[in-house]
Amino acid sequence: MMSTSLFRIASFSDQDRGGNPAGVWLGDSFPSDEEMQALAKELAYSETVFAIPLEQGWRVRYFSPESEVPFCGHATIALGAVLAQERGEGTYALQLNHGQIQVEGKLTDNGMYASLQSPPTMSKDLDPALLEEVLALFNLDVNQLDTRLPPAWMHGGADHVVLVLKDRETLSSMRYDLDLGKALMRKHQLVTIMLVYVESNQLFHSRNAFASGGVYEDPATGAASAAFAGYLRDSRWPHQGFVRIIQGEDMGMRSVIEAEFNEEKGSSIRISGAARVIV
Repeated sequence: MMSTSLFRIASFSDQDRGGNPAGVWLGDSFPSDEEMQALAKELAYSETVFAIPLEQGWRVRYFSPESEVPFCGHATIALGAVLAQERGEGTYALQLNHGQIQVEGKLTDNGMYASLQSPPTMSKDLDPALLEEVLALFNLDVNQLDTRLPPAWMHGGADHVVLVLKDRETLSSMRYDLDLGKALMRKHQLVTIMLVYVESNQLFHSRNAFASGGVYEDPATGAASAAFAGYLRDSRWPHQGFVRIIQGEDMGMRSVIEAEFNEEKGSSIRISGAARVIV
């Protein structure tokens, strides 16, 4: 019988620094919802993943400090790294609350590395009224937006909004009120709001407000990055099947997220990154 284990992992780390901390809980059966919520709040990471073995793969659930979330990329990367360490390298099927994905974990000379296949993606133009609300939240105006990639609602296992900015300095100065952000995101059932600066066709810088989960900002967000890659594909951006997203730099927690994908509309995005144990 498996004993309960808890791991603390930073996903999408930049060598031996940065990354987004996640809790990884492994056990034979889930604790109660109240116990999982309490542990996620105690750890105070943006997400903790709970995983129990199935006949084929693992059943997983994700909790932020304040609520359960349908999918979390960085916690899935952390889980893949832990499974490689505890159960051996390979690909593991994961059953989510809504849908199925898989994660691959490897052990390399430089440490742990994992890749996930996201749920299907989709995107659409952002409703003008919602755009006004989001701009007001961040004290932005439309003249600060990069017209090459218009504001959008996007989905890759969870719902997000993306605003692409003209200037790196505007991204660096991101500020918003946490309570107002939480109210807006919960009203529109958004998990994060992603602000992006385009350095090149395949290199992007991002910041993710995660007020819906009671977290001001995520240093790395795999689910939003998958949705964003799907949005780039939908927008016919010249991505050449691969993009790199640098996140968390403005927080002093530089993270590196890599996305690989084909031209098939809506198909899964492969999200990859390094991981390290938090000491």
